[in-house]
Amino acid sequence: MATPNPAPATSNISVRRGDPLVVVRDVQKHYGDFQALTDIDLTVNRGEVVVVIGPSGSGKSTLCRTINRLETITSGSITIDGRELPKEGKALAGLRADVGMVFQAFNLFSHLTILENVTLGPIKVKKMKKADAEAEAKVLLERVGVAQQASKLPAQLSGGQQQRVAIARALAMKPKVMLFDEPTSALDPEMINEVLDVMVGLAQDGMTMIVVTHEMGFARKAADRVVFMADGQIVEEATPDEFFTAPKSDRAKDFLSKLITH
Repeated sequence: MATPNPAPATSNISVRRGDPLVVVRDVQKHYGDFQALTDIDLTVNRGEVVVVIGPSGSGKSTLCRTINRLETITSGSITIDGRELPKEGKALAGLRADVGMVFQAFNLFSHLTILENVTLGPIKVKKMKKADAEAEAKVLLERVGVAQQASKLPAQLSGGQQQRVAIARALAMKPKVMLFDEPTSALDPEMINEVLDVMVGLAQDGMTMIVVTHEMGFARKAADRVVFMADGQIVEEATPDEFFTAPKSDRAKDFLSKLITH
């Protein structure tokens, strides 16, 4: 059977129907008296790209950070590939290795070279041999377009280059799902596309991704599904075409109208 041609980068990626990989059920999150997340139910299938959007303070980043337990939940459950997130200890560290995370701030170790940043996790956590980890890291740095920077320190790279290294570092752990929390919001405009292009490539390669972003062009291009949040709740979910052309909720209509007029 012939392999179909990959979709061009400008087209929406068709919805993939793998088995559930990330399952969030009835999740509540409180900070004291403030409820940051309310009644969150979300299933992300293997190979699916889900983009989470919404106004500032809507709970998007909090949701993203609960999925690898950087934030604890007050109640409810989150499972990754059928296993509920452990509360602490080695089991949590092991499950976190399945969940790659790319932050708004690049969080690279400033005293380590780019190559050392990418190999640290595989060597320390996965106990890979240094030579094997370095070989794989060089392949990943080539993939994200910064192979020539391997011997430099993070401060010698642009913001866009540092964020691409952060993506390579997360990929080095061979995660089952990648979380992106506003990965381009700290970048200058000319650097945003170089990071988004890497993310689109990952999406087309079938990486399961949950992406919190304000980049609506990325949502249109790469998402299988758009999740719109407001006031700590999921207000609606739809394909990009459905959401951007015919949002159902007044909150989403208001949000999109402000994007268009500003």
